[in-house]
Amino acid sequence: MRLRDRRSFAKPEVMIIPMIDIMFFLLVFFMISTLYMVNLKTVDVNMPQAQHAQTQMNVTYLVTMKKDGTLYLEDKPIEEAALIKSAKEENRQNSHFAIVVRADEGIDYGKVVELLDHFRAAGISRFGLAADSVGGKS
Repeated sequence: MRLRDRRSFAKPEVMIIPMIDIMFFLLVFFMISTLYMVNLKTVDVNMPQAQHAQTQMNVTYLVTMKKDGTLYLEDKPIEEAALIKSAKEENRQNSHFAIVVRADEGIDYGKVVELLDHFRAAGISRFGLAADSVGGKS
């Protein structure tokens, strides 16, 4: 005994549009979440603002100088002698080695110049100073 006619059954369809929507949502979610993870390896300092600050992505060392003169490599405190020694070794191994110094706005300018002079004495010629852009963070 047949209850339904064979021709009345619809063929199953794969609904791909909702699957594409979910994939785009996941893509956007992971893109935005990774953008917020970039600044996790830095120490908070009040950097000076600059009208024409540029973002550089090819930085090997990110050195932070707090107002009291303490130094941080990424997010770990480090002594100046150890920093210079490791930077000199890294510069010897990597031809594209670059250092960016993030100094607190209220720090003595002489301390920043002294650190840059120590880098130059160690043979490091590619370094820069970080600043916040006027519209937001750089």
